[in-house]
Amino acid sequence: MPPLSNIRVYRSRIHGYGVVAKRDIQAKEVIAEVEGIVWRRNELGDDTYCLWIHDDCYLDMVDQTRWINHSCDPNAEIEADADDAGGAWARIVAIRLIRAGEEITYHYAFSQELAEPCTCGAPACSGWIVDPQEMNELAERLAREKASRSPASAATTGKTLSATATGARLRKGADRR
Repeated sequence: MPPLSNIRVYRSRIHGYGVVAKRDIQAKEVIAEVEGIVWRRNELGDDTYCLWIHDDCYLDMVDQTRWINHSCDPNAEIEADADDAGGAWARIVAIRLIRAGEEITYHYAFSQELAEPCTCGAPACSGWIVDPQEMNELAERLAREKASRSPASAATTGKTLSATATGARLRKGADRR
């Protein structure tokens, strides 16, 4: 697969690898048409770079777009849908002017069940990669989990519970909404 002409993968300050613009990209401009393989839920193995299209359809990103990181203050968004032939399509679209050399990001909007700590560094960072509409549910769940890890609770069970906030390392795109 040939590289996309207006973006490149680089070592990101946000997380691992990321994608930067090679030229200025205007608001509403399509940054990339995503190359991918469609999977059904029962076929899905490693979904680290999958976009959730709908309940039974995932698009496994196989081009440079798979390295686009999350930000709580993104400069791009995903447009995606299933097609009439049982496939799916997706594209990355700028939501504001993106300058050459700027990292391209979008909001992953994980469900609160899959939320993970955020390292985007945006001034308005919520601290979590989670759908903003589910932030209250996440806060309630974390409070319940913290209460269940209290010393009194651990003493009654005779166990010391793990301090992990979400209980598991989560997938990059398993449940985008």
